[in-house]
Amino acid sequence: MRDSSRLSRRAALGLAAAVPLAAASPSYAATTIGGERLGRTGVQVRGASGLPKRLTARAWLVADHESGEVLASYNAHKRLAPASTLKMLFADTVLKKFERTEKHKVTDADLAGIPAGSSLVGVKPGITYTVEQLWQGVFLRSGNDAVHVLSHMNGGVAETVAQMQAKAQDLQALDTHVVSPDGFDHKGQLSSAYDLTLFARHGLADADFRGYCSTKTADFPAGGKKTFQIQNTDRLLTGAWGVETYDGLIGVKNGYTSNAGNTFTGAATRDGRTLLVTVMHPKSGGSSVYQETVQLLDWGFKNAAKAQPVGTLVDPLSEGGASATATQKAAKSAKAAAGAPAAAAADGSSWGSAGGAAGAALLLAGGAWALRNRRRKAAGGAVDDAVDDMADGRHRR
Repeated sequence: MRDSSRLSRRAALGLAAAVPLAAASPSYAATTIGGERLGRTGVQVRGASGLPKRLTARAWLVADHESGEVLASYNAHKRLAPASTLKMLFADTVLKKFERTEKHKVTDADLAGIPAGSSLVGVKPGITYTVEQLWQGVFLRSGNDAVHVLSHMNGGVAETVAQMQAKAQDLQALDTHVVSPDGFDHKGQLSSAYDLTLFARHGLADADFRGYCSTKTADFPAGGKKTFQIQNTDRLLTGAWGVETYDGLIGVKNGYTSNAGNTFTGAATRDGRTLLVTVMHPKSGGSSVYQETVQLLDWGFKNAAKAQPVGTLVDPLSEGGASATATQKAAKSAKAAAGAPAAAAADGSSWGSAGGAAGAALLLAGGAWALRNRRRKAAGGAVDDAVDDMADGRHRR
């Protein structure tokens, strides 16, 4: 549980500011979580200058890990294919279900249904793995085979997907629609820079999550007493493929598919401050996602003290975030006190400026309904096999 003394400020920044977009694009959710400015297109920043000028990402976000304040963003809630950054939500959902030392002998059924072209750590049927080793396969090599084994241990892929969607709702990640637990390209599988940052922040509060995402190498079972070494595909952590390591980097998760392009959420600590940065879909391939992350981290550490927040990373409902009932009652009371109608228009028409905070709370209360009913469209293009990073420096996830 985070410091409750921050809740009032964050509520003012985020939960009470969740207003609808005047002309919402289908690529955005019907509600804006975290603050009205985060629902706008384009760069959002206050009180600080000097943002990198040549960023090509379709969406990005910089936030303070401790306070949750969003320092700057670009298309924060734009829905895009997440690739393997969605594995952060998988870990948020499943990680605490099993002890690290628990053992599981893999069967053919555990590995059934893995999409062709998936990244694999090398899990084999007939070999017994510890849960810790399987999570190393997930975090270090982004192994879809390890994800599917853990999903089967958790009751099956469909059950795990349902749990992940419920977890996203609890985290108030309403841009996210889960189709598979591994993040591979599937029609309708979407998230946003805001949601991915929520997943990372929630995960880093867990010691196991933090430990796995910061591990550079591990020995993985090959059968019998044999092992082979696996390396983390996060190049800012390992310095692979000519990318310089970032001072103070913690993790968290990178991704690549032909549909999603490159995606990355990173966390780093300097001088007692930890920042979170998410970068999605830069135009050029290769290491650009890391280069743009570095530029945003550098800007954040330089400007965090003077940047005025443009929004906030909200708390999970289960950890003190606004409940649907409470916010709905607050909205009705506030609107009644202002002499406005107590109930929202059923046709979803504009609230108007006078009803901003009250309308926001009511919209957030309706988030669960919107999550079940809104239609999502895949972020462009057919699903293709990704290119293996052993061939050209990209790792498919």
